[in-house]
Amino acid sequence: MCSTPMAPCSTSERALDYAFDRVPTVSRALRGKLLDAYLTLDAFADARAALTELKAHGQRIAILSNGTPHMLEAAAQASGIAPLCDAVLSVDAVRTYKPRPEVYALVTGRFGIRPDEVAFVSSNRWDIMGAASFGFRPVWVNRAQMPQEYPHQPPVHTVSELSALPSLVH
Repeated sequence: MCSTPMAPCSTSERALDYAFDRVPTVSRALRGKLLDAYLTLDAFADARAALTELKAHGQRIAILSNGTPHMLEAAAQASGIAPLCDAVLSVDAVRTYKPRPEVYALVTGRFGIRPDEVAFVSSNRWDIMGAASFGFRPVWVNRAQMPQEYPHQPPVHTVSELSALPSLVH
């Protein structure tokens, strides 16, 4: 059930539809509101300051997400981090989700760099595992102090807030 009859479903829409199928007690009438909510997501309170400091040290910054390009651009604008981003990359370009290697390759392809030159930051442990498998230097933002899920693919660093990033990422 895509947003328009002729348009292909975005990965975000398919994921939401899957969630509705998995939890049929949730009203599908919420679908539009939930999709619209992606457009106004805010960043964590420490994100702008940490990204600003990274930029001041010459780091290039990108968003790599399972979201749609429209959703990501809107959320980056709404949160005030768009001016700090050198790229906003969506899985829609490769029509598959993280943690597939084709998704992480969007970063290396966009910037013309090797995987080991990328400090990849995420709060999603499965994403950190995928990034480590691809060869990125992952930093897990573990705000909730969750247990280690993938001990065979550890992050290079674990932090509890983004303010720790500038001292770790070189």
